[in-house]
Amino acid sequence: MIERYTREEMGRLWSEKAKYDTWLAVEVAACEAWAQEGKIPADALAEIKQKSPQYDVNRIPEIEAEVKHDVIAFLTAVAEKVGPNSRFIHMGMTSSDLVDTAFAAQLQKSSALISSSLQAFLDVLKEKAFQYKKTPTIGRSHGIHAEPTTFGLKCAIWYAEFKRHQERFALAQKQISVGQISGAVGTFAHISPNIEAHVCKQLHLEAAPVSSQVIQRDRHAFFFTTLANIGASLEKIAVEIRHLQRTEVSEVAEAFGKGQKGSSAMPHKRNPILTENVTGLARLLRGYALSAMENVALWHERDISHSSVERVIGPDACIVLDFMLARMHSVMKNLDVFPENMMKNLELTRGLYASQSVLLALIDHGMTRETAYRVVQSCALEAWNEGKDFRTLLAASSEVKDLLTPKQVDALFDLEKHFRHVDTIFERVFK
Repeated sequence: MIERYTREEMGRLWSEKAKYDTWLAVEVAACEAWAQEGKIPADALAEIKQKSPQYDVNRIPEIEAEVKHDVIAFLTAVAEKVGPNSRFIHMGMTSSDLVDTAFAAQLQKSSALISSSLQAFLDVLKEKAFQYKKTPTIGRSHGIHAEPTTFGLKCAIWYAEFKRHQERFALAQKQISVGQISGAVGTFAHISPNIEAHVCKQLHLEAAPVSSQVIQRDRHAFFFTTLANIGASLEKIAVEIRHLQRTEVSEVAEAFGKGQKGSSAMPHKRNPILTENVTGLARLLRGYALSAMENVALWHERDISHSSVERVIGPDACIVLDFMLARMHSVMKNLDVFPENMMKNLELTRGLYASQSVLLALIDHGMTRETAYRVVQSCALEAWNEGKDFRTLLAASSEVKDLLTPKQVDALFDLEKHFRHVDTIFERVFK
């Protein structure tokens, strides 16, 4: 991933040096296990552990240019430092034993950072939900004013969604944290399952119960689609903020720093660039998820078609989601919220938000639903088309006056009625 969207800690996990260091950790752990089996002398193991970390990372691409095989290039670079005892390294293993197990370890470490960021984002969503728990705003369906809600309830919905993501991600993390050291077709023909058990334990992985030459890619597909799903929900929040920041709405806005500029041409512009950026990055994650799905169907015990894909989507998906979570945390933490504009917009349709309350009141007082709907819609359309006050039109309607007193009509416009169960909702969400 380009540096622009790479945070330092996650970026370090996916550097070439970090990848090869993880490869080395797998190989050294395998040598330890072989030593326990009595196949590697103690002094040879000691030399391997002492000298192998001295490998020259710059030699690997030089060797690969000749041998056309990155794992062989890595092993050769290590052997140059270790000497004759390097013959014990990679004993009984195939390339995928090394690469797949190391890849799982890198994904697991990345997952730990993502998990931390998920929790931090949940914390800020909870903070905003309670801060704006009773802040009235108009709810919109199909982009059109519907009924009152609160900005805190919007945040509570997002919080509940990300709690589900947290649960799904924990499962995805578990299913991806699996290694294998089982040989060319997974039969342990030239290696003991004890080697696999030791290696996986050292790397904090579970051993795959069964494998071919590779760990099965349904695990990876689930992991990357989970990342994309989290990204889609970040995009959902980002799009909502973008809509609410529109000039005609102006209910919230991204923080705008001193000295910040919004346009090279128009000095007045204050654009939602951070959330627009998140919207774009979510598209990348969905593409990576599709690529991961394409990797599930490999030929027989393995082909190499998945490799080129995972070299890109492994680091990029983790780096992108890490960046998106941090960015949206900052956006929500520093979000400018304008309750006065929310109230202004709520009243923009001159009381039409109460149409269902009026409908139900008329039905409750004996009017048929069809008649009540006609009466309320007639007043509502007149209010909408002619800019009149909905409450005034209702008060003038003979059909309404026959059933409801002016005081009863006024009560139907009470916002508190819409929010009387907010506490109950919060108890369910934040239990």
